Amino acid sequence: MWAVAITGVAVLVGTVLQRISGAGVGLVVAPVLSLLIGPAHGVLVTNAVTTVSGGTLTIQARKQVDWKRYAVIVSCAMIGLIPGAILVANLSSAWLQIVVGSVVLLGLAITAFLRHAPKAPETPTNIISGIFGGLFNVTAGVAAAAMVANARFTRWAQVSYAATMQPVFATLGLCSVIAKLLAGVGGGEGEWPSPWLAVAAVAAVFVGAWVGGLLAKHVRPSAAKALAMTLAALGAVAAVIRGSIGLI
Repeated sequence: MWAVAITGVAVLVGTVLQRISGAGVGLVVAPVLSLLIGPAHGVLVTNAVTTVSGGTLTIQARKQVDWKRYAVIVSCAMIGLIPGAILVANLSSAWLQIVVGSVVLLGLAITAFLRHAPKAPETPTNIISGIFGGLFNVTAGVAAAAMVANARFTRWAQVSYAATMQPVFATLGLCSVIAKLLAGVGGGEGEWPSPWLAVAAVAAVFVGAWVGGLLAKHVRPSAAKALAMTLAALGAVAAVIRGSIGLI
């Protein structure tokens, strides 16, 4: 029951932060769920949650979405999805914990240290970030690492970036779930999580989207992003430590 409650809270907070700043669900939820129910199941559920949250938030922000950039990023992401799913299917639980935590920490480092990155051309950056976004999403549930780098290098306007990320995250989440199920991911972690966990996660998405819509008028995106990064860092460090202990 505690796992269901903690999942609901994590998804609620992540969805609120994603509605305001453009990213948050994967960063916050992936480390938490990997600790609660195992990394394979945890990231798989995270992918499913980002599908629902991204789809829901796309409806709210559809007028600001840059659909051309979306198409390029998502089509290139397929290149990274398949090898990522195969990698996840063949890693032990302990190593997967370390991968999840490390990818989240990498994403946070990119966000912190690329504030003054040199400007790069849009199309090549979309292609590269799409490939790495697909790889990061299927392995750790965190495509945001590559997407933030894209925004930094191309000087992507915040409103358009935040809106476009919603269908990107929704599509990558769905494709990651399909790729993992086809690759047999999750079978080595024993029993699948309780169905109530999924119910709590979906309910939290809709509540979070509503609350985030209200708070978006009053909370600065930078403040929401800072909170998301702090929560993600704590969860990522815990995941790396737990995975490292599992290797001993």
